[in-house]
Amino acid sequence: MLPLEPEIATPREIDRILGPEVAHQGIAVEVAALEPAVLADVLGAQLLVVLDQVTDPHNVGAIVRSAAAFGAGGVVTTGRHAPAEGAVLAKSASGGLEHVPLVRVVNLSRALEELGAAGFTRIGLDSAGSTPLEEAVEGTRIALVLGAEGKGLRRATREACDAVARLEMPGAIQSLNVSNAAVLALYLARRHLGPPQSGPTSTRIR
Repeated sequence: MLPLEPEIATPREIDRILGPEVAHQGIAVEVAALEPAVLADVLGAQLLVVLDQVTDPHNVGAIVRSAAAFGAGGVVTTGRHAPAEGAVLAKSASGGLEHVPLVRVVNLSRALEELGAAGFTRIGLDSAGSTPLEEAVEGTRIALVLGAEGKGLRRATREACDAVARLEMPGAIQSLNVSNAAVLALYLARRHLGPPQSGPTSTRIR
């Protein structure tokens, strides 16, 4: 038994404490925050997703969920211009945050350099990429790099990638929502890499 003294409260009282966006289902517990994950925690992974200033928490949450489904070892994002691990993101991730560390870095270009030094093939996704993604997926460790909707990858981010590839879009619309692009890229990367390696891909204790 946990050393807790429960307090009975109405749903409205919990709403007042947590805010209207939190899906609390009638219970709230105050706990200490986890230590934030750092890049070193995920350098042992086989597959990573890197987000360049993707700001929509619904999109980031959906990407975390897809990353968990395809056995990715982490999602790396910018410290600024990125959503907090709040209720909207967590709900969109549908439990993915329990399995995939969300790593925030100050300098994304420098983080990509570290990933390259660790043996990752860094593949940026861009609708104007010179190579189809199927041809760009190579190596034994892959980092998929996706940019914000509208702006796409920043110049420094593109230059830090080993390849900038495109998803072939034969229809009238030539681009996808970033979370949809991520799931297709994760599928292709996982098909190339094979089943996830056994054992933990992150050293973070959750």
